[in-house]
Amino acid sequence: MAFGPASRLGVSLFDETPPVEWVSGRSEEEAEIIIRAVYRQVLGNAYVMDSERLTVPESQFKRGEYSVREFVRAVAQSSLYRERFFEDVPRYRAIELNFRHLLGRPPLNLEEMRQHSTILDTQGFAAEIDSYLNSDEYQNTFGENIVPYIRGYKTDACQSMVQFTHTFQLVRGASSSSLKGDLAGKKPKLNSLVIQSIPTPIVSPGSDGATFRNPPGVARTRLGAGAGDEGKVYRIEVTGYRANTVNPVSKFRRSNRVYLVPFDRLSQEYQRIHKEGGVIASVTPV
Repeated sequence: MAFGPASRLGVSLFDETPPVEWVSGRSEEEAEIIIRAVYRQVLGNAYVMDSERLTVPESQFKRGEYSVREFVRAVAQSSLYRERFFEDVPRYRAIELNFRHLLGRPPLNLEEMRQHSTILDTQGFAAEIDSYLNSDEYQNTFGENIVPYIRGYKTDACQSMVQFTHTFQLVRGASSSSLKGDLAGKKPKLNSLVIQSIPTPIVSPGSDGATFRNPPGVARTRLGAGAGDEGKVYRIEVTGYRANTVNPVSKFRRSNRVYLVPFDRLSQEYQRIHKEGGVIASVTPV
């Protein structure tokens, strides 16, 4: 069990898992471990049925014809990946997922996302995948035989505080898949955040607050007379509201809310939120 920054930030899942590296000459059982690790990372923890597995590239890897990097390329350029993370997925959502799956980090800024959008426009999907795998960053970090992994919380992967906090937007709910297990689904997570270039609250991927999503089209609620120019105001992100207090139609329905609360009313709001079954995802000064 991790203690210190890793456990507090919720990255111990990644920090305690050593990189998976292939060494030529190992057994077929060890090759199978590498193959499953590649599927898990490149397909964002999604379940892969036996009928969906890429039997030809797998055989080429086991025979030594493919390095780990080339097997990653085969998976990322496959129809399996394309159908899940490119077709019918908004462009900037597809690009941010490519960063997560292939480089293990969020995009640096809007310009970096635009560069990849241009590659898609001018050269197509295969060239977009190649742009990650052929980059100096990929070679210097993973080389030919290390399976890519989530590393966006490390200083050698991030160049700014904004990029660091965006990592936690990409890996919220890290135990589930990039699309099916993610409340954002096919909607971009980072598009507006990258455009604004501002840090976001850091929430542990394994915490109850990891289910929070900015509610679309819902105004932030200001509570108390002090929630204006006077005094310090805090933004409270809340998730997990139960249906009997928010939506009586379905007992399984969850709802997210954002409140702007003055300091002298924080304790009162904490009690109200917990009484109504809500889970506080984050509290940040405005």
